[in-house]
Amino acid sequence: MAEPKVFPLKCGTQLYLWGKKGRQSEVARLLESSPYQPGFSLNPETTYAELWMGTHKKSPCYVSDTDKTLEAWIDEHPDCLGQKVREKFKGQLPFLMKVLSFDTALPLQAHPNKKHAEELFARHPEKYPDDNHKPEIAIALTPMRGMCGFRPLEEIAGYLKEIPEFYEAIGAEAAEEFLSAAGASDAAHQKAALRALKKCFRALMVCNEEVIAKLLAVMDKRMNKEIAAGRDVTASNGELFLQLHKQYPADRGCFSIYLLNVVDIGPNQAIDVPVNEAHAYISGDCVEVLANGDNVVCGGLTDKQFSRLNDFETLSEMLRYDPAPCSDKIMRTKPDPSDPNVVFYDPGIDDFAVAKIEIPSKTKSYVISRMSSASIVLVVKGDATGTNVTAGEPISFKRGAAIFISANQDVRLKISSKGLLMFRAYCPV
Repeated sequence: MAEPKVFPLKCGTQLYLWGKKGRQSEVARLLESSPYQPGFSLNPETTYAELWMGTHKKSPCYVSDTDKTLEAWIDEHPDCLGQKVREKFKGQLPFLMKVLSFDTALPLQAHPNKKHAEELFARHPEKYPDDNHKPEIAIALTPMRGMCGFRPLEEIAGYLKEIPEFYEAIGAEAAEEFLSAAGASDAAHQKAALRALKKCFRALMVCNEEVIAKLLAVMDKRMNKEIAAGRDVTASNGELFLQLHKQYPADRGCFSIYLLNVVDIGPNQAIDVPVNEAHAYISGDCVEVLANGDNVVCGGLTDKQFSRLNDFETLSEMLRYDPAPCSDKIMRTKPDPSDPNVVFYDPGIDDFAVAKIEIPSKTKSYVISRMSSASIVLVVKGDATGTNVTAGEPISFKRGAAIFISANQDVRLKISSKGLLMFRAYCPV
């Protein structure tokens, strides 16, 4: 009998300190529910931060019930990728799918483009583990908050005028240069303002650690005093500042909320994070899909696991200084004209896109249609049984299951629950 071309995966995990503990974590709940994570035992004190679905060597997937990695299986069956994917990406699966659960902020970070990733990997392989870029999208499963991209110039200027500790952390020279240029609307002043914005960010990144610690302590005391007096600190992002400073005392990244957009999204909304975009997720649970890389350049909000990845000069130099309103960071989805149950999240790059498949409660059968690319399906809600002409035994599509589907394969589902929610990562070439 031919080997199955559709099969379940045993997924890898990451237990970073910023992850949610125990059953509070959607990662842990998915692992507990999955029929393909044998031996998993939930520990209420463990921080279940990430679930990985893909071939990256840091946390590879395995073909369920075997000791064979998904990467090894693909090497033996390269046609499973689809012809265009196989040729363009040299026989490699080009994307990685994750679930993240976090109630402590992730590092302030950005991911390099392909050329820069190759340079960083060649120079510092101990910090940058591969030579690939890492654009990504994050699709919220629960209400999610994150920082992404630089705020409009006038918002940053307002904070520089209103928050003395932020002004001092930037320094008068860079702050005044920015303020003098940001208020004008002509093209020359706008270009000058962008140059000054880069100077402001770099100034924050290289500011003396003792100075940063002192300014943060002063601001923490001031915000707590204002709250105790019954004053509204919303305009100064006071509550968020205190939250971050409690999580990361004396960390310069706490001031980043005055430079970057704070984006709040609900379930099924998504944030698009291109290469070189400053960002930091703050709280929530999400499905994250990205190019198959793990290069991270950090600039604060780092604990003992991630502080070695701080590279303030590199981060300052590589970022996109492209201010935009908060609303621009939320992805626009596209409905599938041939299937009312499917919505696409497409960032417009070759490496990956995502289809959300949401089946209503009255539907009891459904076909996951074939694609010209290999794909990975994660079941987030519901329970179904899938069959494929190559699969042999029926496959459980229960909540928590991750299923690899080779190119040009259909899967017929018999749905036993009231409704089904799945996310499908694939390559759109």
